[in-house]
Amino acid sequence: MSEVITVHEVGLRDGLQNQPRVVPTEGKLRLLDALLDAGLQSIEAASFVSPKAVPQMADAAEIFANLPQDRGVGYEALVPNEKGYERAVDAGVTTVALVLAATDTFNRRNINMSLDEAIRVNEAVIRRAKADGIRARSYLSVVAACPYEGVVPPETVFDLAARMFDAGADELALGDSTGAGSPPQMAHLFETLAHRYGPERLAGHFHDTRAMGLTLTWVAIECGIRKFDSSIGGLGGCPFAPGATGNLATEDLVFMATEAGFETGIDVGGLRRAVAVAEELTGQTLGGRITPFLDSREKRRAAN
Repeated sequence: MSEVITVHEVGLRDGLQNQPRVVPTEGKLRLLDALLDAGLQSIEAASFVSPKAVPQMADAAEIFANLPQDRGVGYEALVPNEKGYERAVDAGVTTVALVLAATDTFNRRNINMSLDEAIRVNEAVIRRAKADGIRARSYLSVVAACPYEGVVPPETVFDLAARMFDAGADELALGDSTGAGSPPQMAHLFETLAHRYGPERLAGHFHDTRAMGLTLTWVAIECGIRKFDSSIGGLGGCPFAPGATGNLATEDLVFMATEAGFETGIDVGGLRRAVAVAEELTGQTLGGRITPFLDSREKRRAAN
């Protein structure tokens, strides 16, 4: 039996949160249905941030009230602080994700907290989640390099990972939020953390700014990592990371994993239909790097 790669879809949250066109709740649920039809089983559905700060996520509670619960899907919500955590729990969320950047400046730009403040908030929310029986996932962002402070020392990442695991985090996702990571750099991070905590407690979150998303995914796979975040059609990007493009496209990740002999349970054709829905909702032309090849293959099949 083939090994399984778990694809964690973040398009509904990370992909949409900064889109200039606000996608209505009905549209998000349409996109969710397309993702479920394609076979996605792990989905970050919304973020309980301030509606004033992120209008795109103002309907987080309504989204969770309408999530299909009969398909065995694991849903997750991002929470920025204890207030967001309380709103998420009230909405029935059973898995929360928290974000902690590896540098002081990025935390200030991203969540308006110093690094020390962000550590304390993350630890407090994780401990509350642990006590409440809520699963907690910790994102460490800009683990490779910060656009404001430069290359991040590996020991900084290791120290922050230890703080989050000590607080009770169930899983840690290493985020190359600007797409600045190199293969040796990410290999060192994943190898070290996998040795300390086990690869099953780690995940990769890559952006494709320098066309390295799949390369870094393969580096992590070779370190034993089997869970990766991705966004349908490559939706996303970080407003606090100049030049950063969208997340690794889900269709690229699934195609590569399948070609490498892994099972994902996800149909690339279904993902293509989900991309079309995302394009309609956002008014953008979307699609991963595999799109031209898939287009050409479909044309050849239609011609035969």
